[in-house]
Amino acid sequence: MSTPHIAAERGQIADRILLPGDPLRAKYIAETFLDNAKEYTHVRNILGYTGTYKGVPVSVQGTGMGMPSISIYVHELITEYGVKKLLRVGTCGGMHRDIKLRDVLIAQAASTDSSMIRNIFGGTINYAPIADYSLLEKAVANARKMNLPVKVGNIISVDRFYDEDIDNDKLRAYGILAVEMEAAALYTIAARYHAQALALFTVSDHLLTGESCTAEERQTSFNDMIRIALETAIED
Repeated sequence: MSTPHIAAERGQIADRILLPGDPLRAKYIAETFLDNAKEYTHVRNILGYTGTYKGVPVSVQGTGMGMPSISIYVHELITEYGVKKLLRVGTCGGMHRDIKLRDVLIAQAASTDSSMIRNIFGGTINYAPIADYSLLEKAVANARKMNLPVKVGNIISVDRFYDEDIDNDKLRAYGILAVEMEAAALYTIAARYHAQALALFTVSDHLLTGESCTAEERQTSFNDMIRIALETAIED
C-alpha cells in the first residue's frame, strides 16, 4: 500500500518520525543516527528511511519546502501509515538580537500568514496552531539533561520566502522568535487527526545580522537539534 507521494507499505514506517524539509538532511540523519536504516521511498527524490535509535524504531522523512508540501506528507503519514508522533527538525531565520546563529528553538506555537487556516475555519475563527504539550515538555527536559540550551516560544510560518510586505519589527514587538515555512500546517493537521507534533529548529540565518549557514551546514551540522528530537521521539 503506497500513496502517490510515499512508496512504502504499511509497517515500513515507524509510528514516530522526524521530518526535515531537505531530503538530504533525512539521508544524513538516517546514516548518522539510526541503526540499520533502510530507505522506504524516494518518490520525487523526497527520501524516507526507517531504522532504530537506542533500539526503538524511528523513521525520518523529507517533506520539501512550504506548508502545501509538508501537508501532503503529514496527512499521508498519519492517515495511511499510522504515524503518531511527528517532530519537525528544520531551519529558521532568527529575528531577535539575543538569538544567535545555530541556536536551537522549539515552537510552542506557530503564528502564520497562510490562508490554509482561514480555508479550514472560515473568516470567523483565528485558530492557533500549537505544539503537543507532552512532546514540548519532554524536549525541554531532554535538552536540559544534555546541557543543551534551547529557546521556547512563538514562531511564524509564512507562505512566501521572499516577502517584502511582512512587518518584522511588529512581529518582534509581539515576541515572535523566528520565521520558517511549515510548522503551522504540521500543528494543524496533527491536531485534526489527534496525533502529537512538535517543531524544533536550528537558526540557519539571521534577519537582523545578515549571518547565514552554508548549504552544507544546513544539511549536516545541526546535530544538537536532532539529538533532542530523537530522545524525545523514543519516549512513551
